[in-house]
Amino acid sequence: MITQVIDKSRSTPQVLVENKISYAGPESELSIYDTYQKADRVQLKSDQLLFCAMVTGKKIMHSDVDNFDSDFLPHESFIMTPNSQVEIDFPTAQLSKPTTCLALEISKDRINQVADTLNAQQTLDKTFGHWQYHHNLVHTHHNTQTQAVLNRIVQIYGENHTERSAMISLAVSELVIRLLHHQTREFLLSFCQKDPEINGLTAVVNYIEQHLSEHLDIDSLARLACMSRTKFFNAFKQHMGCSPIAFQQQRRLYTAANLLKAGKTVTQCCFELGFMNTSHFSRCFKQFYGYSPSQYKMRQLNS
Repeated sequence: MITQVIDKSRSTPQVLVENKISYAGPESELSIYDTYQKADRVQLKSDQLLFCAMVTGKKIMHSDVDNFDSDFLPHESFIMTPNSQVEIDFPTAQLSKPTTCLALEISKDRINQVADTLNAQQTLDKTFGHWQYHHNLVHTHHNTQTQAVLNRIVQIYGENHTERSAMISLAVSELVIRLLHHQTREFLLSFCQKDPEINGLTAVVNYIEQHLSEHLDIDSLARLACMSRTKFFNAFKQHMGCSPIAFQQQRRLYTAANLLKAGKTVTQCCFELGFMNTSHFSRCFKQFYGYSPSQYKMRQLNS
């Protein structure tokens, strides 16, 4: 979907490194970047939050924040904090096979508006404060839900009708909500690594992380959290954005993607993470990432 829309918008490139096509929207701007030749240490900076999604090719991202150096591949997102700067290498870009990335610039006001709406509707545990954007880099795999939002955003920005602004606003808000949920989840996970017993919820998250290959019992998790079953289930879903079973499955698949990226076979990933058979594992992986494990691994190797 994204590649089809981008192909229609392309024209003869004006520059060979980070050729840019931009579309304006309410409190946001979508840009499509194509690079047609190898390049090193190309600087990128934005005064707003910048949500970047790889489409084709490979980048290597460098940031002084936390000494970050990492490959950036298709089906992954890289989120830059406002007023931050990164440097980018393009090791595989070619005139016939450009490295393509889309970047969505979202205003601070829009992020604060979405966070305020979430805070008015629901509150987090006092340990973790309230819904807000944390100023740190985010590098993560896409799931099919995030990919679907990005597909809609790219398509809507290229349209020209009276409802365009309203539809962009809704789609961007959904993307921000997913970002805030992701950051809250990562915040909880980091808490678990430092102090898994800080409260009942972190104890449960830590337990799930340590038992990805095992069957979960909700009543046992509720007792570990020192909550009733209903209170625990609601609290977990509020903080993590899904049920405990769904969270375990997502963490399994996230771990599987990293293991595939590190060179493990599909069979090794399947049984190491507790899936019953490779067919079931492949179906779950494709439903979550949009590619089968074999396709995903091949894309990583060829990037």
